[in-house]
Amino acid sequence: MNRLLPHSTSETVSGVRELVRGRELEFLEELRPLVRSQSVHLDLSAIERIDAAGLSALISLYCDARKAGHEFAVINPSRQVARILALVGLDRILVSKEPGETLPPGPPPLAMQLPSTSNAQLPSAL
Repeated sequence: MNRLLPHSTSETVSGVRELVRGRELEFLEELRPLVRSQSVHLDLSAIERIDAAGLSALISLYCDARKAGHEFAVINPSRQVARILALVGLDRILVSKEPGETLPPGPPPLAMQLPSTSNAQLPSAL
């Protein structure tokens, strides 16, 4: 564990290669008490795969930490995890912006463009 800030810790997800459905509850049970008691930077360098359940677990930890007045961020996400976080926009919320911490190199996520609405009618539900 590295001390980053007073009452802060850097944690590694040890022995876990995938943060996917079926593993998220164990992950949450291990980390929830920690994020409720101090700020945490979670090292995701060993995580090779993440799905919606894993993203939901990270969001839950972030919310638990914020409610307790602490910070929660991920550091060193693997290339694949970094791409998924960027694709869903969670990189702006969850990935630590501390100096010296950068996303792994790789192509930027594909940008999705919405069709132009200049000549089109939007559905009334929007």
